Amino acid sequence: MTVDTHPQLAALLRGASLRVTGPRVAVLAEVQRRPHADADTIATGVRHQIGSVSTQAVYDVLRALTEVRLVRRIEPAGSPARYEARVGDNHHHLVCRRCGTIRDVDCAVGDTPCLSPSSTLGFEIDEAEVVFWGLCPDCLPETQTAETQASETPGNNQ
Repeated sequence: MTVDTHPQLAALLRGASLRVTGPRVAVLAEVQRRPHADADTIATGVRHQIGSVSTQAVYDVLRALTEVRLVRRIEPAGSPARYEARVGDNHHHLVCRRCGTIRDVDCAVGDTPCLSPSSTLGFEIDEAEVVFWGLCPDCLPETQTAETQASETPGNNQ
């Protein structure tokens, strides 16, 4: 859900039993504006919105927003934690191995969780996180060009 007005963001915070503060509204707005951004990127955007705010305050707000499920935290391997406002649905992520671009992709199954473990070991499973790794459309031509050049190099017997 993308909401971009202060009253709507304030209503989301109140609905999650969080006090409405300038930093909370600014962080929530920034997460919506920049899906899959890391905390430092979000902090920079928040400072542009409201002025001085500590990085620790941004981390605290992100933690609070994640706990009440207004924000989702994802952690692709080799990357800092990323945050998104797309919550409450069953979607996964595509991550580019070269540039780190992250894109949402809907689950083909549609039901949550879309994967089932061989045993729940007593857990009540409500979510499965899937990350697909590969090369994005921007990086793919670079790889193909490099492979073509390598195969055309004299003495290269591949």
